[in-house]
Amino acid sequence: MADVFKIYANGKFVPQDQAVTSIYDHGFLYGDGVFEGIRAYNGRVFRLEAHIDRLYDSAKAIMLDIPLSKDEMKDAILETLRTNDLEDAYIRPIVSRGIGDLGLDPRKCETPNVFIISQSWGAMYGDLYDDGLTAVTVTVRRNAPESLPPNIKSLNYLNNIFAKIEANYKGGDEAIIFDVRGNISEGSGDNVFIVKNGSIATPPVINNLRGITRAAVIEIAQNRGYAVREADLGLFDLYTADEIFVTGTAAEVAPITMVDGRTVGDGSVGPITRDLMQGFGAMTRSEGVPIQER
Repeated sequence: MADVFKIYANGKFVPQDQAVTSIYDHGFLYGDGVFEGIRAYNGRVFRLEAHIDRLYDSAKAIMLDIPLSKDEMKDAILETLRTNDLEDAYIRPIVSRGIGDLGLDPRKCETPNVFIISQSWGAMYGDLYDDGLTAVTVTVRRNAPESLPPNIKSLNYLNNIFAKIEANYKGGDEAIIFDVRGNISEGSGDNVFIVKNGSIATPPVINNLRGITRAAVIEIAQNRGYAVREADLGLFDLYTADEIFVTGTAAEVAPITMVDGRTVGDGSVGPITRDLMQGFGAMTRSEGVPIQER
């Protein structure tokens, strides 16, 4: 039987089946809201402040006023973990526009809803961290930044879901999405890195989510002496890479050893990727905001 966790719902902790909102919530009707994905490791929440800052930036971008201060949100997240007696967990704070009507006008939604989910979470890709993922490029393009900035982590994830659907029927563990100009954007739920001749490159964050794990891995790489650059990358860069890996809160650092039927490098997880995986593991074991009050 699956574990049953309590959900933070507008200031109260309730069983999962009672964490509900109206069918007229614009988060449900139109994907009008924002969320974050956060991880806790060994009793500490990794990069909590950065995640909260990104949540509030996303909300500001869509003119959504979160009815909690950042400090109150932080306390609510920690209390959710304590309530569920979790030390290693995935945490998802969600803020929806709230209850309105069938019209689009967000002014009809008087009070945003705030939910925080926390649950146990293991290695997302299981044994594939040792063997490597198979990736496929997809035909769907990332939303253009001038239309819907990918840095808004909104409740409308259809663009990503389209990519995941295509990866599923093509037999890929992950999708690689390009933007409308033919540059690599990101995966369906993670940032993409390419290693060539010992140098690491990743797309600039104008056309993909400003990943917090991405930033942590860049920091690790630079501290370990690797050259890291942001650059527009295309299909050729993908097909000729020595190593490819993706980063994300859920995925952590995950190697890709095949893309579109082409073997990446020698087909095994590359040495730089392994080094960064080890470094990220060490970072998550040593950094973070303690869940229990000291």
